[in-house]
Amino acid sequence: MGGVSNATLPPLPATDRPDVTARLRDALLGAAFSADGLLELLGAPAYAALARSETVPALRATRGDTPLETLVRLFLLQQPVPHARVADVLPVDGCLESGWLVRVGGLGAGEVAATVDVRPYGGPGGEDWFIVSDLGCAVGGAGGIGRRDEGVVLGVGGASTTLAGITVRTPVETALDLGTGSGIQALHAAQHATRVTATDVNPRALHITALTLALSGAPAAELREGSLFEPVREDETYDLIVSNPPFVISPGARLTYRDGGMGGDDLCRSLVQRAGERLNEGGFAQFLANWQHVEGEDWQDRVRSWVPRGCDAWIVQREVQDVTQYAELWLRDAGDHRGDVAEYQARYDAWLDEFEARKVRGVGFGWITLRRTGAAVPSVTVEEWPHPVEQPLGETVRAHFARLDHLRTRDDAALLEERFRLAAEVVQEQVGLPGAEDPEHVVLRQNRGMRRATKVDTVGAGFAGVCDGSLTAGRILDAIAQLVGEDPVLLRDRTPAQIRLLVEQGFLEPAE
Repeated sequence: MGGVSNATLPPLPATDRPDVTARLRDALLGAAFSADGLLELLGAPAYAALARSETVPALRATRGDTPLETLVRLFLLQQPVPHARVADVLPVDGCLESGWLVRVGGLGAGEVAATVDVRPYGGPGGEDWFIVSDLGCAVGGAGGIGRRDEGVVLGVGGASTTLAGITVRTPVETALDLGTGSGIQALHAAQHATRVTATDVNPRALHITALTLALSGAPAAELREGSLFEPVREDETYDLIVSNPPFVISPGARLTYRDGGMGGDDLCRSLVQRAGERLNEGGFAQFLANWQHVEGEDWQDRVRSWVPRGCDAWIVQREVQDVTQYAELWLRDAGDHRGDVAEYQARYDAWLDEFEARKVRGVGFGWITLRRTGAAVPSVTVEEWPHPVEQPLGETVRAHFARLDHLRTRDDAALLEERFRLAAEVVQEQVGLPGAEDPEHVVLRQNRGMRRATKVDTVGAGFAGVCDGSLTAGRILDAIAQLVGEDPVLLRDRTPAQIRLLVEQGFLEPAE
């Protein structure tokens, strides 16, 4: 992939004025320009509307002239504000000199306007961060982006926060953020990685990432221009790799932030396949991805074939859209539905032509996590889980792979000598007709993390209910065999598979 043209986009604030950036940060925080401050000022409905790119409720809530209202109108609503009002809140001369603000309406008294969107973002530890993006492009989605220049840089959307939430946050030496965009993943990584490298094919994105990190008070990252792994030297490996890549399966490459320029789902496939050799032992690579559902092919086999040798993998499909839904989603993302009708229909038609030629019937969206392992036989789990989950899931992801390590070192005999505990907040549900003497089936349900539910038989339910870490699995099964009048040897033979599944899915945890 070649470079990105940003010829028609406005200049960005300077990255070589840390003094101005620090003073701007202090002024923003001093005026309570934070996630909590916005929620208090705007109220929940107007605050939520902003996340949908709807500005009218926030405009109505900021008719006054308090410092916070001034900042909301300036940076979030992109309204010109009188110079004198801004001067009471911000180091206005420094911001004008370094390019955070520009004069509008002539010199003299006049007005000033922001050159970028600056959006408060609350970190996982209560940090007050700021995400910088192009004007009108803090979020995309149903509202459409604010402009359609090739190299436009978006802020934080649902995909960004999803990836941030599922990322394993153990302390690491090195982290790599591929396709950094506005820098949100690099910002998160900077809190637990000694050294962060961020890459992007778009130089404007690297510039904005530098602004995001500096304005958030985070350590600077090493910024490298290039596509995917191109900027990474052959001898470089990492403990953590994250990417919210341009995964959209589209005809052509109109918008750099979403269209990867490769055919079909080749970009996501290439990203996953090449990540394994870039991981240190025990390191994680975590991506969001789209994959094609092709006629006559099992989608699970497709994505399973992407997993590189020497890596465990956990692939979760969260959603599937038919090709018409998918085309409409991304046409709206670009704001095409608000333009010329004939042009919209032509783009829609081209999208369907592309899918038809590839025999694509749907597109899956989900998460891919790789973990570099020295195991002789890596574990690859591919599943569909469209149900609600509880973010953040980083610790859930880490624990999943830890349980896999635990299980594969134990045969059935060793498993029966272990002690297990029922995981926290797992409940049992009995399903059946009202008044029936026995339930039709028993369900174990998690109220945390993945919030899984799984059917178990009477033995499985009884086993899980007794697991408190005091007795070995074999002793529990012997007791159950005596209660139900079953041969304990046969019960010991047929139950380990069910125990393994309950451990793998997080319903049971090794007591040690």
